[in-house]
Amino acid sequence: MSPYKFSFKQQTFWLSTDRCIFWEEKNALILSDLHFGKTGHFRKSGIGVPQHIFKQDLFKLFSVIQFFKPSQLLIVGDLFHSHANKEMDFFLKWRNDIPHMNIELIKGNHDILSSKFYERAAIKTTEGQLLLDKFCFTHDINLRCNNDDKKEKKYTFSGHIHPGVKLNGIGKQSIYLPCFYFGKEYAVLPAFSQFTGLSRMENTGKDSIFAITGNEIIKIHGS
Repeated sequence: MSPYKFSFKQQTFWLSTDRCIFWEEKNALILSDLHFGKTGHFRKSGIGVPQHIFKQDLFKLFSVIQFFKPSQLLIVGDLFHSHANKEMDFFLKWRNDIPHMNIELIKGNHDILSSKFYERAAIKTTEGQLLLDKFCFTHDINLRCNNDDKKEKKYTFSGHIHPGVKLNGIGKQSIYLPCFYFGKEYAVLPAFSQFTGLSRMENTGKDSIFAITGNEIIKIHGS
């Protein structure tokens, strides 16, 4: 794990190769699109997706918590993928191992579990948006925050689209990598889960885009 220090809006954010952001001033870990339960959902539908993908994501989450030692998790949507399945039992066991951790979920379109499950997992949920200091947190940037104070428009952190960036190599070689995207008004976090696709972000040179390789964060300069 080689976090990349990114000073932005007078705050310090550490971008992790594990597809999350540590917000130093708030001692908070910001994540998006974990989609826990997705592999179980596919298996229930008769599609043979191995469960080790889910277990790897859960172990990765435990590892980044151990590394950054945050006091809270801010999850901008799609912590879970669909209806409850056996993978939720694994999650609850994991949750019981860190009862001190405050988890705040800004619900995404896939977060459709019952309120009783969130209560059992000690997860505080918010519909739509969460305002925290000068920032707003929401799942879908198309539903980004309404700011009552027009003099101080809040910068928005979001997820949902699973951003990726195309890197060109020698000749006609190219590769798509997950990325962190920071635009003028909003940021988009990469999907934390490995079991997701990528939506290409255009590199205009006006925004800050950080590609995620296996063990390095690379800032992409505009063309």
